[in-house]
Amino acid sequence: MSFTGKYEVETQENYDAFLKLIGIPDEAIEKGRNLKMVTEVVQNGNDFTWSQIYPGHTTTNEFTIGQESDLQTMSGKKFKATVRLEDGKLVVDFEKYHHTSEIVGGKLVETSVAGGITFKRTSKKLA
Repeated sequence: MSFTGKYEVETQENYDAFLKLIGIPDEAIEKGRNLKMVTEVVQNGNDFTWSQIYPGHTTTNEFTIGQESDLQTMSGKKFKATVRLEDGKLVVDFEKYHHTSEIVGGKLVETSVAGGITFKRTSKKLA
């Protein structure tokens, strides 16, 4: 299944608790809580360009399934990781959490887990 598309955040579960756990400052959590973030994904085979577009700021990660890539966290920290494809889900281990992305019913569902807290973001497809 192709991930290609533009998706706008619809719902977020455990946003505050998860971001506090991974060390995001309270003011950044407050500022980002109600932003209409758009995720734009371009998939060409196993090659991906994954952009998270916030008002005034965009974070873009480029990666190839199964190859180590330079990635950036939502807080701007850079690290190396290998994105895997497992049962139709993109799976990657960030420094402080485990992250999966999948398409469910035409929506982008991203799940991050750390310290017993699961953060789930569901985004509707725009294009």
